[in-house]
Amino acid sequence: MKNLPTNIRIKDIARLAGVSEGTVDRVLHNRGEVSKRSKEAVSNVLDQIDYSPNVVAQALASKKKYRFVYLIPHNEMGNYWTAVLKGFQLAAAEYAAYNVSFNQVSFNQFDAQSYTQAIQSILQDLPDAAFIAPIFRDETLEFTRALKNSNIPFSFIDSKIDEVDFLTYYGQNSLKSGYIAAKFLLSDLQENKKIFVVRTKRNGAVSNQTLNRLHGFMQYLTENKPAWSKNIIPIELFDDDEAANLQILREATLQYPDLAAVITFNSKVYRLASYFQALNIPNLHVIGYDLLDENVRYLKQGIIALLIAQQPENQAYFSARDMCRFLIFNKKITKVNYMPIDILIKENIDDYQHFL
Repeated sequence: MKNLPTNIRIKDIARLAGVSEGTVDRVLHNRGEVSKRSKEAVSNVLDQIDYSPNVVAQALASKKKYRFVYLIPHNEMGNYWTAVLKGFQLAAAEYAAYNVSFNQVSFNQFDAQSYTQAIQSILQDLPDAAFIAPIFRDETLEFTRALKNSNIPFSFIDSKIDEVDFLTYYGQNSLKSGYIAAKFLLSDLQENKKIFVVRTKRNGAVSNQTLNRLHGFMQYLTENKPAWSKNIIPIELFDDDEAANLQILREATLQYPDLAAVITFNSKVYRLASYFQALNIPNLHVIGYDLLDENVRYLKQGIIALLIAQQPENQAYFSARDMCRFLIFNKKITKVNYMPIDILIKENIDDYQHFL
């Protein structure tokens, strides 16, 4: 019931239960005659929406204001983080009646110094809660220690750091997604063929998410196809130099003419698709992550073989919803919430997108 208003009215409950408003009123106040069937219908709806009339009324009447901050990479139109932003915006609209405001603080996901500067700006004006995309591990550990010292709850999205005591996490099981990616990639490859594992150079450490996915990928090889490990070729590309990237891949494909597959553990797999299309190297198994428009276009063309999606909009929305339930309504929250690992190919992408 994601799109239900947060200030639930009796008429909303009646509509969902398929009964009259008078029936709902009698169930809520335990008065008058109500059929067993109607009472069960109303009770089921109340359970689903976690309805607590006194708590809701108190929250609506409260003058307390809550300021939430979400720390995510710059969200250029059409990239992965645009969907994350949309989820936070949806939550902001739903919880505005409870005096909750959401502020975005952004950073360059390829620059650890940019991440540190964004953190400092948050610590200078402490919020009531924070949502963190922990791209850089060490810097995130320092940040979360500071939040803990100030008794500020925080949640992770996109990836998590297990040894940190966060409130909640909505996102992919990164290790498992890398494991699954390896299983699909190697399912129909001939032995002794080369696989390029491509990552983008960063000014700082490798992304936490990328590392976890890579570990899962290598775990599958170790457990199931150990001989393949010697066929893995690491490739590093630049974030902002297309000509240099094309030359790197041109030289790599000449050096390894038995290349059969390419994988990257971030959302910019469309760049790889465009490079190999320009180099006129067909019949590669190219795998990447996330439903960017460009990724989907190459998937439909058959240049990308498979995309792994993770519902970023829902990650943000549910994280924000749970923070509100915790701070405003004093609800218990489930700490780790793994999103489905959606496997998409050109034959099922249209049906999947239809329900997003």
